[in-house]
Amino acid sequence: MKILIPFSYYHPEQCAGLFVIDDMTEEAAKQGISSMISVPTPTRNVEPGAKWSRNETLRDGMVQIHRFHMYGEGKNPVLRALRYLFCEIVQLHYMLWEKYDVAFIDSTPPIQGLKLPIVRLFRKKPVVYNAQDLFPETLSGTGLANQGGLLWKIGMWVSNVTFRNSDKIIAISHDIKRSMVARGVPAEKIEVVYNWVDEKAVQPVEKSANPLFEEFGLSRDKFTVVYAGNLGNAQNIGIVLDGASRLPEVQFALFGTGGLEDEIRNRIEKERLTNVHLNPLQPVERVSYVYSLGDACIVSCKEGLGGSAMPSKSWSIMSCGQPVIASFDEGELKEILEKNNCGVFTHAGKVDEFVEGIKSLAADPSRCEEMGKNARQFILDNLTKEVGSKKYVEIIKSVVKK
Repeated sequence: MKILIPFSYYHPEQCAGLFVIDDMTEEAAKQGISSMISVPTPTRNVEPGAKWSRNETLRDGMVQIHRFHMYGEGKNPVLRALRYLFCEIVQLHYMLWEKYDVAFIDSTPPIQGLKLPIVRLFRKKPVVYNAQDLFPETLSGTGLANQGGLLWKIGMWVSNVTFRNSDKIIAISHDIKRSMVARGVPAEKIEVVYNWVDEKAVQPVEKSANPLFEEFGLSRDKFTVVYAGNLGNAQNIGIVLDGASRLPEVQFALFGTGGLEDEIRNRIEKERLTNVHLNPLQPVERVSYVYSLGDACIVSCKEGLGGSAMPSKSWSIMSCGQPVIASFDEGELKEILEKNNCGVFTHAGKVDEFVEGIKSLAADPSRCEEMGKNARQFILDNLTKEVGSKKYVEIIKSVVKK
């Protein structure tokens, strides 16, 4: 059995969601299932000196990487859109001509599903769609579309084509599944599998042993709040800066890159937010150090986007034994944090709530520590790498068997 995985990014690029592919293909290899990942040449967040080749084999030959040449991903929206289009044409070629038993496609870019009717017509191979977020709702988060507008309607059509032509859909939250069912997707077609975390690789690091304090000029004596991830519209980093401006005694450590990076940097300088440290996005192998810097770590979104995405960074934060400070829409994240006493929930866009949430933790170190221990235990009980990756492989095997 062979899985074809047309993907947008792969190592040495740094991108959310790569762990899903790595862990899933590792588990598949253990079960005697081979995988082939077709991906453009790396351009996003590539470390200087990083090494890669056009063709690679991993896991004793059970995983093949085929990289096709493509120009770099810049910030020009037109060139980025064209790049996605050109990549999809190449990926369609792989899906039409490569030998495989099942295809596994991701929700980035969202236009991936448009090639599925052609594939089904000529190859009739089963497809598993991995919905890491919900399109076109994510368009509003990036400011590219208004609900009900032309681009929004096109996005709805694209997603409906994708859903119809997928044999199984993996949703990373029950909120996303409910939204799909409301659109008319059969509930039995959707399997909910939370993103997991490698609990052995992502674990607590004592402050005294964390080298990032010296590396980035941070104080171990101050209450520290960490944000790590994309610096874009959907993440509403503005609320973090708003909170920092009202909490000068709290140290904010931000790690990331994205479309708003320059704007954020300029605001920090203009408002003289000396308690905010903006640092480069760190390699995945340093995630334990990054989140262990904090006494609490932030998960944020723009108001109205919480139902179209599940912040998987929550699991990395919790696996590091840190409480989550959420500025998010009501839903599963709130239920998990409150039911398991592993973080503080505040409503997306509500600065006063966000500030008070941080204050409450800063004033009670023992509460912070208890929440962190609860968070780590929740991961060990529910969201380990072994459990999650096996669920993915079982779903993939089920559509082939059917």
